[in-house]
Amino acid sequence: MELKPFKRESVMPLPVAFISTKSKDGIRNIAPYGCVMPVLRPLDLICVATAKKRDTLDNIRETGEFVINLASADFADKVIPTAKFIPADQDEFEFAGLEEKSSKNISAPGIEGCYAWMECELFKLYEESSYILIMGKVVHLEVADEVYGEDGLCNVGKARPLMMMGADNGMHFCTVEEIGKFEPFGAMFPKGNDPLAKMYKENHSA
Repeated sequence: MELKPFKRESVMPLPVAFISTKSKDGIRNIAPYGCVMPVLRPLDLICVATAKKRDTLDNIRETGEFVINLASADFADKVIPTAKFIPADQDEFEFAGLEEKSSKNISAPGIEGCYAWMECELFKLYEESSYILIMGKVVHLEVADEVYGEDGLCNVGKARPLMMMGADNGMHFCTVEEIGKFEPFGAMFPKGNDPLAKMYKENHSA
C-alpha cells in the first residue's frame, strides 16, 4: 500500500517527550514533542523539531534552557492537557496536574515521575520557512535508579517509554519491548574495536 509522504508517522513510532521550560517571567510551561532525536552517538547534542508558534520555542529563545522529560506510558493521559493551547501567562504544570522536579544545572524545572531527564542549554536554532530545529546541548542527564542497570542499559520493561504512532483518526500510544537480541558497538568496526568504548568506561555517569 502506498501512502502520502506526510503520513510517515503512521509507520514510524515516535517517542513522546515532554519539554518543560520557564519563561523570563518565571511562568512554567510543558509541551509534548514527538520529533526528538540525539545527534550521533559520541555527542552531547539533541535535536527537536518544532512549529514556529510555540510557547516552548519562545521560552527557549528567551532563556536558552529546557528540559526533555522522558515519561512512561502512564503519562499518555498528560499529552492532550499539555498540548492544548492555554495563554502563555498560565502555569501549565498546574493546568496538567504535574509536579516539578528541580533541575541541577539550569533554572527550568523537570517533571516529577518521569524515568529520565535531559537538562539542556540552547546550542543553535536552524530556522526554515515552516519549522525550526532546536539543537540543545545536554548539560545534565539523569535517570531513575530503578530503571537503570549496572551494564548502562535502561530497562525498557520497567521504564515503559511512551511512544506514538499516527493514524487517520489521531494518535495511538504504545511502548517498546526487548526482543532478546544483542550486538556490541564494536561489531560495526574493523577488528571489533569500538573507538568510543573508552568514553563509556571513563564516564559511566556525569
